[in-house]
Amino acid sequence: MKIRLGFQMLYECPQPTPMIFNLNVHSSRVSDLASRDDLTFDPPVPMSAYRDLFGNWCSRVVAPAGRFLVSSDVVIRDSGLPDPVVPNAVQVPVQDLPEEALVFLLGSRYCETDQLSEIAWSLFGNAPMGWGRVQAICDFVHNHIVFGYEKARVTRTALEAFNEKVGVCRDYAHLAVAFCRCMNIPARYCTGYLGDMGTPPPYAPGDFAAWFEVYLSGHWYTFDPRNNTPRIGRILIARGRDAADVAMCSSFGQHTLVGFKVITDEILA
Repeated sequence: MKIRLGFQMLYECPQPTPMIFNLNVHSSRVSDLASRDDLTFDPPVPMSAYRDLFGNWCSRVVAPAGRFLVSSDVVIRDSGLPDPVVPNAVQVPVQDLPEEALVFLLGSRYCETDQLSEIAWSLFGNAPMGWGRVQAICDFVHNHIVFGYEKARVTRTALEAFNEKVGVCRDYAHLAVAFCRCMNIPARYCTGYLGDMGTPPPYAPGDFAAWFEVYLSGHWYTFDPRNNTPRIGRILIARGRDAADVAMCSSFGQHTLVGFKVITDEILA
């Protein structure tokens, strides 16, 4: 199948403002692109790009004073298959983990493993190790948090999501990531496109989504506690320790997001 991906973000800046955007399709999916994956700026501005510590593609600009539109429109090929389910995937002992996975066992800005460890072990200490334990964590988080865009707060941490029991997809992911790390399972936060393909209507307006990946049996596997069911058409943009590492836009000055639209639609032949 082919999917059209795109977005429009309209900013209002009172003065020239340096910005870093993390909005391109992840390098792991570049071979699936059926068109160029370019960011477009209006008015046009010079841009430079680099890969961050986690391999995400980042674009640097200085937004001019006034209104500044950032957009993208790209087509990507996708298998159309749902997220893999591997119930026999096992947990890897910490001493046998590859070094690159160790950072995803540690606490981070939004995932307070030190404060959630006792809670995690009391909830999941008796769950079957490996895939079953991660699924138990997702089941709990899915039922524990009530979803609502009006409940969004960019500063909410995993511990706060646990206590407040409300949030959006990033809060589900942060709490599940923190619980997995508490149980010695490497977990990394992911963001990207997730359309409504394969789900019944009515469909919500397009938005970017958050999920996470865990390291089991020598591989990274996708879990999504917000939806808590395998989905199709999931297109990765970035990975990191938590949302602080994969912000869509990092602005170094005052700005206001005055317009936002995301498109992720199957192209029907």
